[in-house]
Amino acid sequence: MKELTLYPADLASMTVAQLVMLSITDFVVSERNVDEAIAYLKQLRVKLDAAKLQRFGEQARAALRESGRDFGTAHVNDGALHVKYELPKKVTWNQAILKEMAERIAASGEKVEDYIDVKLSVSESRYSNWPTTLREQFAAARTVEEGKPSITLTLDGGAA
Repeated sequence: MKELTLYPADLASMTVAQLVMLSITDFVVSERNVDEAIAYLKQLRVKLDAAKLQRFGEQARAALRESGRDFGTAHVNDGALHVKYELPKKVTWNQAILKEMAERIAASGEKVEDYIDVKLSVSESRYSNWPTTLREQFAAARTVEEGKPSITLTLDGGAA
């Protein structure tokens, strides 16, 4: 059977049933072509985003500052073009300091949850290494669900 050269545009018009019927070689080559297209488009997206920021970023950031804000949304008109600039606020919290604060809140008799969002978790590797008796105590709090499956195809010789 002759190998096809299928590119993302060709694959987009095919049904899943048609893709399933491809030869293994055509399937693997098609998958590689799609991965290469994704990598190319990601690089292009980064480049275009950098160009937008260089072209409109300073003007838009100035508009945001003029509105008295460091973060949020600003709108700028550049001729017929409307530019919507969004600068989100990204906040991180020092976990060691928050733990100390939570201990102080609890020691004062207050409810920690009134001040701090608390999410408890157990790493799966740690859980797996616990003795059976300890795992049994935590079992009711543990839910296991399927993640997204992953399949990697490799042709003989390692070329995929």
